[in-house]
Amino acid sequence: MGKTTVSSYLAETHGLPILDADVYARSAVEPGSQVLADIIERYGSSILQSDGTLDRRRLGDIVFNCSAERFWLEQRIHPYVRDRIEADLQKLAAQAQTTVVLVVPLLFEARMTDLVTEIWVVRSHANQQRKRLMQRDQLNLEQIQARIDSQMPIEKKIAQADVVINNFSSLDSLFREIDHALLKPVHACRMD
Repeated sequence: MGKTTVSSYLAETHGLPILDADVYARSAVEPGSQVLADIIERYGSSILQSDGTLDRRRLGDIVFNCSAERFWLEQRIHPYVRDRIEADLQKLAAQAQTTVVLVVPLLFEARMTDLVTEIWVVRSHANQQRKRLMQRDQLNLEQIQARIDSQMPIEKKIAQADVVINNFSSLDSLFREIDHALLKPVHACRMD
């Protein structure tokens, strides 16, 4: 949808610190980690590449085609990611950093909305999303659809968002939308 482009712009242009759940999720499965050991125990060493790192494509084929396997994996990854985000938020708070951007693709699904005071959702046209996934991850249409289907529909995310960023046209248009959203007063903290 454009989360990476938006977060990069917020960091580079506005100097905001970025905590990216995908970065933490990748570190969760580094060689020697407990999460990777659990994955190997469940799926065997064929889930590894020749250099001992996780074959993310092979794991994706498993978990995006079986909700029970995806749930099993998320029960290991999401707590790790939450712990890392909370630790880094505490460090930034100690440095008096008042605004931090959390990039959490599965914010709702991982039940991490309590970590934020304002929710931004970036959306694009479905065909743009598919094209980006195809180019970035070299996935076929079936693999792309399985990943999209595994997430909460974008309409439900938009319904819970404080700010919706439309990524439908040019980068300049996207950046203007981000700048405009930053000028709006911060919404009150959510109390669920």
